[in-house]
Amino acid sequence: MGNILDKFSLKGKVAWITGASYGLGLAYAKAYAEAGAKIVFNDIKQELVDRGYEEYKKLGIDVYGAVCDVTNEEQVQKFVADVKEKVGSIDILVNNAGIIKRIPMHEMSVGEWNAVINVDLTGPFICSKAVLPDMIERKSGKIINACSMMSEFGRETVSAYAAAKGGLKMLTRNICSEYGQYNIQCNAIGPGYIATPQTAPLREKQPDGSMAPFDRFIRSKTPAQRWGHTEDLMGLAVFLASPASDFINGQVVYIDGGISAYIGQDPANLDESKFADEIEEQPDVKVND
Repeated sequence: MGNILDKFSLKGKVAWITGASYGLGLAYAKAYAEAGAKIVFNDIKQELVDRGYEEYKKLGIDVYGAVCDVTNEEQVQKFVADVKEKVGSIDILVNNAGIIKRIPMHEMSVGEWNAVINVDLTGPFICSKAVLPDMIERKSGKIINACSMMSEFGRETVSAYAAAKGGLKMLTRNICSEYGQYNIQCNAIGPGYIATPQTAPLREKQPDGSMAPFDRFIRSKTPAQRWGHTEDLMGLAVFLASPASDFINGQVVYIDGGISAYIGQDPANLDESKFADEIEEQPDVKVND
């Protein structure tokens, strides 16, 4: 049977994380590298790819990265072919690249709607389609999609994003249904609210020293009564990419401190004193919501 920890090893695997020049994608890549995988990434502009190389260099991770627009099927097919030649066949795909436009639906143009749908839903379709033939041939593969709280819940100003993430949840289930017979697992990670420099303004103390209203709201709706950290996502990312999850398929796992299971308490009842000394220093990461 071997050591149980061996089931979580990614040694010798090639992991492609889309849009992983920085942000959550970079965090996933770091976790995969520590688990033994070879890292491949892309981004939409050369300056972002260059930034990624610098970040990976700081982390001591040897990577292959190139410009590739996940909404352009020709570019994606070429990227996958180049990776196969230079690094090896892709064993793990993380559809991480994504965008959001916060615009009231009645004010959103069709072009703005399409931009979000193309990156957040069509992109994962194109990238998954590109890696599936090799995975089918080898009868092995892991596809991990970046879902969201908005895969389950509506929220003002994010109609396109919620529609795309809801669609991505169903694409996850359909890839499972169609390709599970080839020992290919497709699952998704649904991050909750993550403490980052980008969300720091939402958590800043008010002039009178009280909690920011949105910070209070999120904590009151979360049983853990805290924001998530980047590290909270890494374990699941490795698990879903590893042999330990070979019989888990078509699932969306929410890392949200319990917010999706909880109706919440009255924000006015939250005890601010519990969080007075809390310090959150997080790397520069993208946030889904």
